[in-house]
Amino acid sequence: MREKFQTALRLIYPPRCLCCGDMVESEFGLCGPCWRDTPFITGLTCDACGTPLIGESDGGPELCDDCLATPRPWSRGRAVMLYRDNGRRLVMDLKHGDRHEIARGAGRWMASTGRELLWGNPVVAPVPLHWTRLLKRRFNQSALLSQGVAQAAAVTHCPDLLIRPMRTRPTKGQSRAERFALMQGSIAVHPKRGHLVQGRHVVLVDDVMTTGATLTAAADACLVAGACDVSALVLARVVNDA
Repeated sequence: MREKFQTALRLIYPPRCLCCGDMVESEFGLCGPCWRDTPFITGLTCDACGTPLIGESDGGPELCDDCLATPRPWSRGRAVMLYRDNGRRLVMDLKHGDRHEIARGAGRWMASTGRELLWGNPVVAPVPLHWTRLLKRRFNQSALLSQGVAQAAAVTHCPDLLIRPMRTRPTKGQSRAERFALMQGSIAVHPKRGHLVQGRHVVLVDDVMTTGATLTAAADACLVAGACDVSALVLARVVNDA
């Protein structure tokens, strides 16, 4: 009966490309042209943030210039795509267009890209929003993504593991140093979720990484609360091509 219902549902509402809306074979995916035009990150990447690198690995840790200049408190990081073209469009549609279905497909991509991060028995948690921003937006896009990652990888998900006790100013237009100063100490482990962090590996999920200031604040909070390790997994990475 369930299979018949699913078949009828697909006939009425056929799967659509998450980017352009054309019909596709499977749900929460991209059509061929959109997949080709989406800047997925492949090949050699920075071990700390997922930025694509030129050349071949020498077998040791590979770090981009940003991560060499600013050591990260997390051990490893991955990003699915670059924050441009279709990558930016998907993030913006999820974040501001109420396109929650994008998180279903993106969560699967993130789980696949970050499979090396999801070792042991990790706790997957989103970077939090301050409650006033959550009230205004009505949802946390990072929590939708982290739920998709946890479901795809069959691991523990804690959407409220972290909180923002204080509301910070928007970081857009600020310098790198200003962003890190602004975010320092702005995130903490939820008082009732500390037991989920102690001695555990925490995988932090966010939609976009720019300087890494927000992820740094989140990782620091987890480590202070007793996490044995922290990894970072994002949908898109901002890269300066200059």
